[in-house]
Amino acid sequence: MKKGDITRARLMFGIPLLLFLVVPVLRAQTRQVDPTWLRRYLPSIEDTQVDLSTPSCHYKAMFGEGDAANRTLINVARFGEATVDSDGKCTELQYDQEEELYFVLAGKGILRYGDQNYPLRKDDFTYIAPGVKHSIQNNSQDALRVVVMTFKIPSAITISAPPPEPKVVNMSQLKEETVQGHPASVLYKLMAGPRKGTQRDAIDEAYAVVSLFWMDFAPGGTNFPHHHESAEEIYLVVDGEGDMVAGGGTDGVEGRHPAKAGDAYYFRPNCTVGFYNRNKAGAKAHILAVRSRIRLPEPEE
Repeated sequence: MKKGDITRARLMFGIPLLLFLVVPVLRAQTRQVDPTWLRRYLPSIEDTQVDLSTPSCHYKAMFGEGDAANRTLINVARFGEATVDSDGKCTELQYDQEEELYFVLAGKGILRYGDQNYPLRKDDFTYIAPGVKHSIQNNSQDALRVVVMTFKIPSAITISAPPPEPKVVNMSQLKEETVQGHPASVLYKLMAGPRKGTQRDAIDEAYAVVSLFWMDFAPGGTNFPHHHESAEEIYLVVDGEGDMVAGGGTDGVEGRHPAKAGDAYYFRPNCTVGFYNRNKAGAKAHILAVRSRIRLPEPEE
């Protein structure tokens, strides 16, 4: 083989090899990494179309369906705000392998559960069992605003027949209490939890949801940064402002982020989570929080 032929052969062999080496590097540079936590600001979110949407029922997706980072979530199918216009209604829905929680932020209306209607008002919350046809309607002159929380139930869990009627509870019916392991500077209202019959929560009918709760922070109060190995969690700041703890560094110092009313944070399992209220006389902050259990992978034998 002549010298020129040898050079051309080396070039022809080298180009594919170079491409083979470069392409994986390019792919590695453009590969999306799932975040350990997400933040959304409710007033800045535009309406998006989901299955409950109608011309008079508008939905703002904070997390899950309708949000760009949907793939990050595990059990959370949807977390957002539905606003129902005066005399409006949302689509009637039925989920066979999902459960829902509603919390009324403002207004009043009607929960359609099966074939019956139940009144809703501000600060009401309720649980919708899988397999039940349901919807919300607004029979008033003011807008009805409802936080909609939907969770996937793992297929391995056996689902029982749904209760014949929903339990609708108002926050005013619950007492504030401290929770073991957290400072007394935060008082909790335990709203909904697992179907174990412990009666710890006002509603104990959930399959995937570990806890729906309300936190009332005193001035300078904190729930101490912590993490949950087998659960994902969402905080919605209803009023007040302070520092949200989301994640942290390898030095063990938590990551603090300014937070105000309308801020919502999603935390993946093992992500550091917490909140510090302003240390100022009269400063109050309230957070609606929900935590759902995930199934950990089985250990290899």
